[in-house]
Amino acid sequence: MTSEKELLARAAEMRRNPTEWEKRLWRELSGTKLSYKFRRQHVIAPYIADFFCPAKGLIVEVDGDTHDPVKDAERDRFTGNKGFHTLRFSNLDIRDTMEGVLLTIVAALQGRPDRWSGLPHPNPSPEGEGLKA
Repeated sequence: MTSEKELLARAAEMRRNPTEWEKRLWRELSGTKLSYKFRRQHVIAPYIADFFCPAKGLIVEVDGDTHDPVKDAERDRFTGNKGFHTLRFSNLDIRDTMEGVLLTIVAALQGRPDRWSGLPHPNPSPEGEGLKA
């Protein structure tokens, strides 16, 4: 079994060396271009999600040629039991139909409840961070 430290190191390596299709999708997801913040290569032990929107519990996976549908289904069940929803797109989806991919992601974001509605954010920014002087 992989330790948390090993998963975090692997995730950092994956952020430094994304696939071409992950780079292209990240350009569209980075910042708050879709009105929600996404993280790249986010650890949800024992897995690493390609992209994760913590506010909505949405995982977005870019599936290349090496993905195993049986293992992916097992992974999706595991993360689903934790309350997360996974969208999977192929490299060809990213290459050929980016607009459709983004529309699907936006629809999923809009269709999911906020994970922290009425509760304080579990990881608030340090006081004053991000404020202009």
